[in-house]
Amino acid sequence: MVSDGYKFSLPLLALGFLFAVVRLPYIALILFILSIFICYFFRNPSRRIPQGENLIVSPADGKVVKILQMPDGTKTISIFLNIFNVHVNRSPISGRLEQLEYRRGKFKVAFDEEASRVNEQNIITISGPGIRIVVRQIAGLIARRVVCWKKPGYNLARGELIGLIRFGSRVDITLPAEVRIMTKVGDHVRGGSSILGDYA
Repeated sequence: MVSDGYKFSLPLLALGFLFAVVRLPYIALILFILSIFICYFFRNPSRRIPQGENLIVSPADGKVVKILQMPDGTKTISIFLNIFNVHVNRSPISGRLEQLEYRRGKFKVAFDEEASRVNEQNIITISGPGIRIVVRQIAGLIARRVVCWKKPGYNLARGELIGLIRFGSRVDITLPAEVRIMTKVGDHVRGGSSILGDYA
């Protein structure tokens, strides 16, 4: 479990013990169950990171809901995370975190067409050998907090943890025109281990 989870699970656990002591077992049970769910939500399972040059891995667990090609040739893959998905995010490539921009915004449902434009989000630009990509951590209706643990200038490894979105959300990744997409709408991907594409 990532450290953010303790901020939520430990107070619930303490309250559960308090209600158990004062002999309110049903309330205590509900609080214990919520604490267990929080631990589950903030889990950080180990992942086998694919080896090989020029691979781009998924930044998040979830379902590919859209692949959009822009007039300039760039491609954006949108991944929707439901509340049961792993919510830590990972770097799709090895490279330098070039820029981190936080934007305040709305909290539309994450699969809404406007979400990537108007919702609260972190915009993370990563530059690697021969490639520059943009990852957007997008808050949703339930998710009210996007977190990036890394700072500009940090050198990332492919599949390295970079942040977290709390309680249901979406991640968009924008790729250069030369990237060959190796996933499709409807695929269920895993952060750090599922290959989204490659480039020459």
